[in-house]
This record gives sequence, C-alpha cells and structure tokens, in this order.
Amino acid sequence: MSRAFTVGIVGCGIGRSHVREGILTQKEKFRLLAVCDLDAERLAAFAAEFDVPRQTTRFDDLLAMDDLDIIDICTPPMVHKEQILKALAAGKHVICEKPLVGSLADIDEIIAAEADAKGRLMPILQYRYGEGVQQAKAIIDAGIAGKPYVGTAETLWLRGADYYSGPWRGTWAGELGGVLMTHSLHIHDLFLFLMGPVERLFGRVATRVNDIEVEDCVSASCLMQSGALASLTATLGSHEQISRIRLAFENVTFESGHSPYEPGTRPWRIIPASPEVDVRIQALLRGRRPVAPRFEGQFAALYQALAAGGPLPVTTADARRALELVTAFYHSAETRTDVTLPIGRENPKYGGWVPEGA
Repeated sequence: MSRAFTVGIVGCGIGRSHVREGILTQKEKFRLLAVCDLDAERLAAFAAEFDVPRQTTRFDDLLAMDDLDIIDICTPPMVHKEQILKALAAGKHVICEKPLVGSLADIDEIIAAEADAKGRLMPILQYRYGEGVQQAKAIIDAGIAGKPYVGTAETLWLRGADYYSGPWRGTWAGELGGVLMTHSLHIHDLFLFLMGPVERLFGRVATRVNDIEVEDCVSASCLMQSGALASLTATLGSHEQISRIRLAFENVTFESGHSPYEPGTRPWRIIPASPEVDVRIQALLRGRRPVAPRFEGQFAALYQALAAGGPLPVTTADARRALELVTAFYHSAETRTDVTLPIGRENPKYGGWVPEGA
C-alpha cells in the first residue's frame, strides 16, 4: 500500500466533519499534519481535539510546507477561488468544500489552472457516497432501469435567525447565493449524478422565510437531455427536515432515504417493475463491496485515485455542472424564461449572478 497522504485543513467549521469522517476513519490513508484558521482560540481547540502537530493562522504557511500533500479548503465560499489557485500553484493536491466558486467564469479559470498544475482538485460532493445511491447508480448504469420517465429532488430544511447570525451568512458577498448554493447544491448534484444532464430549466427563487439578502425558497421544472421530466424544490422553512429523491424509470422506481444530510446512505427503496427485473437487480448487487457514506466514502475514493494515478472520484467538471444548474436557476428567475444548458460565455450570468453592488 502507498504511504499515507499528509493533509492540512483550512477552516475549523465543516473541517471538523472532514476529519472525523474522512481522515480519522482511515488513518492508514491520510495523516492530519496541519490546521489553519483565523480564529486563534478555535484553532487551538481544534488542534488539541484532533492532536494536530502544526497550527497557523496564515494560509500561506500551509503553501510553504514541503511535506504537505493535500490542502483541504473548508472556508467560507468567497475565499475559495483565491485559495484554490494558490494551492494549485504551490503544487498541492486540493480538496474544496461547496460551493467551489461563485460563477462559471471562475470555475473555468480554475479548470484551466488545474490543467497546468502538478496537483489535482477534488470538489466535495459527499452525497454521492453511501450504499443506497451507489446501488441505484449501478442499476442505472447497467441498463436495468431502462428509460427514465420523471424525477423529483427536494431539500426541505429549516434555518432561522440563529443560523444567520454570522456576519457572512445570508449575504451575497459571503455565501455567493442562498439555498441554491449553500443547501440544495448537494442533492441537485446527486440528482444529476443519477439522471444525467439538464437540457432546459424554468426556475423561480424567493426569499420568504428569513430576513436575508439571498433566496431561501426555490422551485424549477426541468427537461433532461434523456427526455425525462424533473422538478427541483428547496426551502429553509420546513418544520420536518428531509432530503428526498424519487425517480421513476421504465423498469425500476427509486426513492432515497430521507435523512437531510446523508440521503445517499441506505435504506433506499428500489421497486422493480416485475419479478424478472428484481432477479436481475439482485444478481447485479450480489457480492458488491459496500461503499462508505459521505466524507469517508469520498476520501477513500480520493486515496485510491491518488495512489494509483487514476481518475478523481469527483472532478471540477462535476462541480461545473452543479454550478451550471445554479446559473440557469438565477437567469431563468430573472428573465422568466426557459434556459438552455449547457451554458457558455454568451449567457449574461456566466460571469456571476451576484447583484451589482451587493
């Protein structure tokens, strides 16, 4: 087995979940070498909790560490682009939380930088990992599911004033968007992972739950490239929190688990159209190695890719597709028209959707 890759975490918020689920569960693959945060008190507590040998308040200190393989960016969205570009220029592999950046122009710049870099960039899209979604993906990819008919994706969460008490929360400048960017991005990526690309989208956005700058309710009607129809809904005003995907195919209907933060894990309902289809499904799934959920599964897949030199489990192209959906949402809501995907430089939102002066 290859040596363990050394990791430096920047940002002690969601970074805690990366450590607990992705690193400490597989110490033979990753070693947490350093942590960086602007808040010295929080930094010291994090370093003590996880026995991190190095701590710093300066991001550039991580860049200068010759024995650091991976920089894991868990900072607020508005600083992702600068930190990604610096880390790639320093020759590091990069992990970055969502949303990767705030526009298609920015992600295309990052894709170009990555193409010339020694290191590789893996966006965090952890909902793809877990035995439920991976079984569904295997059935679809094997051709057993057949023609896709319709699908729905729902992000029904609850966020109130306490959540938005931080200075960057709920702002265009801080979060680069609302529920589309910060909350439903993962399940929308999961939906695309299973159903393929969107061809056309008509979307609406609204701010109805909280007194914030950005949207906290959205809905869209989509035509998929496959010809299937889809609907996407998200709110931060649901008093029962669930995430849910339901997909109707010719031969199988799938429904995800309802856990708000790990819908990819079991149990998923897999409903075959006939006993014959069920036999095919059971034969396909028999003997499969289980896929660990969330960060553990994605970090394990990253290790295999880096150790073997194979393709990354999640790529900047995947992150671009998720941001393309966000771009289409904002453009459609503003123009009240269908938006055709894929989206290129000709789209007025290609350079970003944050309102001027925000």
